[in-house]
Amino acid sequence: METNKSIVVGGHTRIRPFNTSVTYPEQNLDNDLCQAVVAGNTVYVRGQIGQDLDTSESVGIGDVEAQTEQAMANIKMLLEEAGAQMEHLVKLTIYIVDPRYRETVYRTIGRWTKGVHPISTGLIISALARPEWLVEVDAIAVIPGEQQ
Repeated sequence: METNKSIVVGGHTRIRPFNTSVTYPEQNLDNDLCQAVVAGNTVYVRGQIGQDLDTSESVGIGDVEAQTEQAMANIKMLLEEAGAQMEHLVKLTIYIVDPRYRETVYRTIGRWTKGVHPISTGLIISALARPEWLVEVDAIAVIPGEQQ
């Protein structure tokens, strides 16, 4: 698949398409995915982690706050690329590999969502796709009708 910033497939805009064989070369995968999908006025953002989207480099290794900051910065950037804003967030799902990280993660996310009031679901899980990743956040946003 192309590495354009966005493509249209099946009537929906795919933001930052990629293939897992490139982004996860150490794994035997070959899946066409993207970072976000715009379907009508809804934006679905793939789980974001402590990774620079432009370089695929992990950031904040060993630092859950830095990884959460990167994940939220990625979400903001992807929403903007999709024509949305942080204020349009309606749902976050937060995955944390250690319950001791909860306060730091939620405090960091709270700075990014101050005044927005999205709903959220938090899960403690045993691991993420790479061992250095400590937190992952996915998001759903709905763009108000008049801004489409």
